[in-house]
Amino acid sequence: TTSNVIVCFNFSCSLCLDVFNSPVTTACGHNFCRTCITNFWDEQAVKSCLMCLTSYCQTHLEPHQRVAGLKKHRLVEPMDRLEDRMCKKHDRLLELFLTDHKSHPVVPLKEEYEVKTAQLGKIETDVPQMIQERKQKIKEIQDTVELSNKDAEREIAHGGQVFTALIGCVEKGRDEFNQTVQEKLKSTVKRAEDLIKELEQEIEDLTNQSSEVKRLSHTEDHLHFLQTFRSLKDPPPTRDWTTVEVRPPSYVGTLRRSLDQLEETLNMERKKLSDAELKRVQQYEVYVTLDPDTAHTRLILSEDGKQVHDGAVVKKLPDNPERFTWYTCVLTRQSFSSGRFYFEVQVKDKTAWWLGVARESIDRKGFTEWTPETGYWTLDYDEDGLVFNDDPDVDLPLRAELQKVGVFVDYDEGLVSFYDVEARVHIYSATGCTFTEPLYPFLCPWLHREGTNSAPLIISPVNQTD
Repeated sequence: TTSNVIVCFNFSCSLCLDVFNSPVTTACGHNFCRTCITNFWDEQAVKSCLMCLTSYCQTHLEPHQRVAGLKKHRLVEPMDRLEDRMCKKHDRLLELFLTDHKSHPVVPLKEEYEVKTAQLGKIETDVPQMIQERKQKIKEIQDTVELSNKDAEREIAHGGQVFTALIGCVEKGRDEFNQTVQEKLKSTVKRAEDLIKELEQEIEDLTNQSSEVKRLSHTEDHLHFLQTFRSLKDPPPTRDWTTVEVRPPSYVGTLRRSLDQLEETLNMERKKLSDAELKRVQQYEVYVTLDPDTAHTRLILSEDGKQVHDGAVVKKLPDNPERFTWYTCVLTRQSFSSGRFYFEVQVKDKTAWWLGVARESIDRKGFTEWTPETGYWTLDYDEDGLVFNDDPDVDLPLRAELQKVGVFVDYDEGLVSFYDVEARVHIYSATGCTFTEPLYPFLCPWLHREGTNSAPLIISPVNQTD
């Protein structure tokens, strides 16, 4: 008996279940469409073998996990185009890593991998820290904004109270001024009305008498005339009106006196504000000491670096670049390149002094004009008075002898302010300043001449009870 053997050939892809399109065979002997198996590996492959140059799903990866020879193959995360990892010249897996294309030095991939892995580990450690630092910086900025909002609200509220009080003072002054003018006018009108009333009464009396006289003058009966004339009243008493006048009220000085009173009130409010402002800036007190390496050779500094005066004798000292050689000046050791700072200098018993702040690059060897353009934001005091050094100088009122000067700087806002600490008043502020380099507190005691101006300039601690 002849038996028929039927051989079945499967011409369909097990993935798309359609007739093969560009069929390929895997290493394990299965047939697929090229597109189907490629897409399948892209989505579900779990490992790629760098020795077999093939990617495997979990099922077909099993021999690499079981067979001793395949266990030595290097498995990596699934990747496309494994053939690109072959050296086209040597037909071998790329094992060397080019680090410099010019001279083509090479290192084993494993060695370079270990180096880069170590670098990656450092990055993995550093990046979270950098992220945390930046989150902290964000919080600092947000806290600053929140604090700024609260400060602004408090300042607006306080300013509103002050301006409301000032508006009240102005309105009160206006009302009092109007009342004064009205009272003067009322007094003048009252006098005029009284005089007119008196004049009208005299006119009435005189008119009556005139009528009687006129009637009597027409009487032809002699006896009646004489009898009536005897009873005729004497002329009514009248005033000598030639010297009587009504002068319009004088308002000379009325408005000025009202404004003077208002100015006095404003000065009181300004003094209160200055006192509050000084207390506020005193919170930014910094510890500074004088730098002997910057001091002119005539100057004598105290051991604690807080006092300086002119010794009237030139000492032999190294002429280092930092030292002043033209002016008898000295800077502090400390400088400031941001934020706010405040310090106080006692000027008691001195007839001349110069102090403030100066930028780092000022000319310390020759004659220089003392202006913000040349790097000086300073007050200057001598027999001619008190000025802020500028071009031109700003003459400042000196209410009384200065005992202590406070200097406040807001580097970021471009502000330098000076205060009379004892009087608790603001002296002067330079605004809109441009700072691009470190600022140093600056002192100049000027010269000691024939026993005058021998007192030192003293950097003093802030007395919070002032």
